[in-house]
Amino acid sequence: MKALVCVQPLEIRVEDRPMPVRQEGQVLLRMRRAGICGTDYHIYAGKHPFLQYPRLIGHELAGEVVEAPAGSPLTAGQVVTVNPYIACGTCRACRRGKPNCCAPISVLGVHGDGGMCEWLAVPENAVVDAAGLSLDQAAMVEFLAIGAHAVRRSALAKGETAVVIGAGPIGVGVALFARIAGAARVVLVDTRAPRMAYAARHFGFDEGVVADGDLTATLSAMTDGEMFDHVFDATGNIHAMRAGLDHVAHGGSYTLVGVCKDDLVFADPEFHKRETTLIASRNALSVDFDHVIASIRSGAIPTDAIRTHRLTLDEAPARMPELIAEADSVLKAIVTI
Repeated sequence: MKALVCVQPLEIRVEDRPMPVRQEGQVLLRMRRAGICGTDYHIYAGKHPFLQYPRLIGHELAGEVVEAPAGSPLTAGQVVTVNPYIACGTCRACRRGKPNCCAPISVLGVHGDGGMCEWLAVPENAVVDAAGLSLDQAAMVEFLAIGAHAVRRSALAKGETAVVIGAGPIGVGVALFARIAGAARVVLVDTRAPRMAYAARHFGFDEGVVADGDLTATLSAMTDGEMFDHVFDATGNIHAMRAGLDHVAHGGSYTLVGVCKDDLVFADPEFHKRETTLIASRNALSVDFDHVIASIRSGAIPTDAIRTHRLTLDEAPARMPELIAEADSVLKAIVTI
């Protein structure tokens, strides 16, 4: 089968790999779509800290069921997406219903080989029914679930305000689900003016801020000095993450969706006087996948606007550096397999 493999940093190619053999408890899928994630770009650029090369990439996946275990409700030809966070099921986090932060978690396309290939065998509990969604939409469920999970973790309530720092795919997903949760005001922030213009035009985030000056002063002026009930960082940039506390209203929350390798340092008096709730948000849970699928089905998520680029598996090696260079205009690229 064809498989997209990052052999080493800056070297990616389509390889011929053996077709997987379905094991007991697994489902065999014919892969049809895969979204290219920021993680995939980082793998290509050699910036991922926990990855061994070569790696078959891809964890934003959509496919069709080929063969399932006896007695499974899954049927041949059924459109599905994949929950790529393969958890052990026995560690403390898993026992507490938090497999998204399983201690020995294995994420497809990161810790192990992924699904940007023609065939994939995965545990049955990783397969998610995507009935009613197109294949393109099914490939968007995973990254949107990260945003849905972050909003749910924040406990954002109807009528509260939110600012999302970072208007890439994850940030846009956070902003959309904050709006679905009933936020009275959602402000997107990014350093790239074209991204902000796109978010305003296609998603209705008209109060977008281009962070090219004193962001704290700008956000303070927008809120009469009160700042925001909920701040979400979707940048993974340590400078933005350190500055985010200044944007939290007294009694508010700060949710970190992005991650980086550096130490995160706050001034304790500022943290304490706000009685800030600091939240880490990692991956997503089944309930988040269900929420995303229901939201897409209802039309609440403008998936046509989210998908900005399309390419084939064979085109991917040449297009990957182009997509990175065109980051101002790329929101989500979908690979047809």
